[in-house]
Amino acid sequence: MKQSLIIVFVFLSGMAQAQIPVEIFAGYQKLTIDVMFFKYFKNKQKENSNWLFFNRNRASVDYRMTSKTYLPQFGFTEAISYNHPKLKGFAPVAVVQLLGWGVYPKAGIQFFHRKNDFTFFSWVVCETLKDPNIDVFVLSRYEPKLTEKLNLFTQLELVNAFPTNNTEYFNLTQRVRLGLKIKDWQFGAGADFNETGNKTFTNTNNIGGFLRHEF
Repeated sequence: MKQSLIIVFVFLSGMAQAQIPVEIFAGYQKLTIDVMFFKYFKNKQKENSNWLFFNRNRASVDYRMTSKTYLPQFGFTEAISYNHPKLKGFAPVAVVQLLGWGVYPKAGIQFFHRKNDFTFFSWVVCETLKDPNIDVFVLSRYEPKLTEKLNLFTQLELVNAFPTNNTEYFNLTQRVRLGLKIKDWQFGAGADFNETGNKTFTNTNNIGGFLRHEF
């Protein structure tokens, strides 16, 4: 089933005709590779349709990895939403997440706004499984011009999972990027923070530098 879903969404991503940004983030704890984009499907006139496709593929490698502990982590998130102009950026969205421990279908409400050098993308979705988590995702990006060939690159990302069962854990993630943009390249400093727990929380962080390129 997982393989079939991956094939379907790879096909859909090709239909979306998107440039694909790839980020490598080297922190003092982990190395991560991140591919994330959102693009409108094209209609027969090669114009943007109301259908928006979101793709997120992420892998991380812990420097403490052994043959049995701190193994690499993988995650795939794919979403399709219908963005009618009368909804003013809001849209129903269907999401599928493929993680190392299972497949999670989700549904909810999305908001997308892009104007000039500012992008804001967010959703609130709920798992369609028993005892579901409620996910709140926020991506905010600001890329103002500094000179004719140089832009500032700033990005804030929030990935939060709130359980509906009192015994399950909260999972709260914040990722910050601050750097420069030259043509299709972005680079600079970054930090990833994570809090996991219920009544008491375990905190981890990964601070380092990133290099990002749009292929």
